[in-house]
Amino acid sequence: MRFTEALKREIVDTSAASSIGRVAGFVVDPRTHAVTALRVKKADHDILAWDDVSAFGVDAVTVDTAARIRAPHQGVEADQPSLLGHRVLDERGVEHGAVDDVEFDPESGTVRYLLTSREEIDGARLRGIGTWAVVVSV
Repeated sequence: MRFTEALKREIVDTSAASSIGRVAGFVVDPRTHAVTALRVKKADHDILAWDDVSAFGVDAVTVDTAARIRAPHQGVEADQPSLLGHRVLDERGVEHGAVDDVEFDPESGTVRYLLTSREEIDGARLRGIGTWAVVVSV
């Protein structure tokens, strides 16, 4: 699944069978090469930890209770920029284009590929996500 396909996907509370928000973005841990949380478009809080997601389906993301959505923790959850649109540099400073999309496993959250206009970059090469660039290994 790709980030662009998952954006705006409805998040459903299965205990109340009601919509509680929509996917607004992703928090990615470059050390584990995986999605650690979803940014949620909702009035009060805006983070849903990946571990709290019951299922990431074709039509909706499900969670057992709306109480799982919370305010972001300071640091990465609050400050990490979106991968989409960011330039990609390798550790030598060579540019690889900008991130057009990210392919991830909807079951585990593992980042499979960073997709740029130039190439598919294996998600295991992800080293850092900054405000200026995404860094990948050579």
